[in-house]
Amino acid sequence: MEWNQGSYRVSDEPGALDLDLVHGFLTRSYWASGISRELVQRSLAHSRAFGLYRREPAPERQVGFARVITDQATFAYLADVFVLEHERGRGLAKFLLQCIHAHPELQGLRRWLLVTRDAQDLYRQFGWRSLPEPEKHMEILRRDAYQRPPE
Repeated sequence: MEWNQGSYRVSDEPGALDLDLVHGFLTRSYWASGISRELVQRSLAHSRAFGLYRREPAPERQVGFARVITDQATFAYLADVFVLEHERGRGLAKFLLQCIHAHPELQGLRRWLLVTRDAQDLYRQFGWRSLPEPEKHMEILRRDAYQRPPE
C-alpha cells in the first residue's frame, strides 16, 4: 500500500525501508536504546512496517517509521513510531498514523495498544485513550534487554 501527501509518501513495502536509518534512530531512542541491528531486522520481518519518505528534493529519503505487530484479525500493537527531528512540525506523524489506521488489513481489530512517554496528545487525536482499567493489564518488562546478551 502507498499513500501520498505533497512531497511525502507512506509505504508498507518492506524492501523500501532504510534499515540503517531505522536502527540508527531506535538505538538512540528512549525506548530501544542500544538495540542491535540484527534485532531490528528480525522485528521488521515479523511486523507490518511503514516507512515515511520525502520525495523532494531527489533522491527520495526515508524520514519516518512505525511498525505494527498484529495477528491482522483481533489485535495490534503500535511500536517504534518516529519522524526524524529535522522533519518534525509538518504534520507528518499525523499523516503516518492516518495511513496506518487506514490500512485495509488493519481494519476491524478489537484492540490496539501502544506505549508512549510523551506523545499522548498526538495519539488522542486518533481515538487512543489511557487504559480504563489498568489493573487488568499485565506485562513483563525487561528494561535492560538490549544491553545484555540473550538468555
